[in-house]
Amino acid sequence: MYVREPALAYRNQKFTIEEYLEMENATDEKHEYYQGEIFAMSGAKHEHDIVTINLTAALRIKLKKKPCRPNSSDMRIYIPKNTLFTYPDVSIVCGEPEFLNDDQFNLLNPVIIIEVLSASSRSYDRGDKFKLYRDIPSLKEYILIDPERISIEAFYINAESEWALKEFNNISDTLSLNSIKVSLPLADIYDGTQIAKA
Repeated sequence: MYVREPALAYRNQKFTIEEYLEMENATDEKHEYYQGEIFAMSGAKHEHDIVTINLTAALRIKLKKKPCRPNSSDMRIYIPKNTLFTYPDVSIVCGEPEFLNDDQFNLLNPVIIIEVLSASSRSYDRGDKFKLYRDIPSLKEYILIDPERISIEAFYINAESEWALKEFNNISDTLSLNSIKVSLPLADIYDGTQIAKA
């Protein structure tokens, strides 16, 4: 759900955080902000949308009556250390959510971030964006899901406080989100997609 190009209307311009938030809150379109630049975000393909909805629905059920809660891609994340404002496909917060200036719009403390990959976001989500996400002190797990083939990359902080990777490539696998003690069968995550029907 992302195109890493400066939005045409804002190209070759620098904006303050306050200017970005004022413009973003006045439109239904989504834009990412990083170090003064504003980037356009594109819509999602059908398979991407199916996987995202499957995830959000499953997590909502699994986390019912627990202290953690999933957020959809409408929830904006802000990382003060590097100025990034972005909209991950799914984020999970545990305990009380913290917001920029208590505004309810810009979440500061996600525990898990999940991105469903697309052709335009694949390299960015794996590389630069993951580096930026690692500046979130509360973040414990980062999950990348390919909606067009059975492939999930789960990054997590290990016992040595380093980021480690576990991969899931079979429809019979189960994705474990250890920081919130939730398991999600890949069959449920990919339910309704073309790859699951193959």
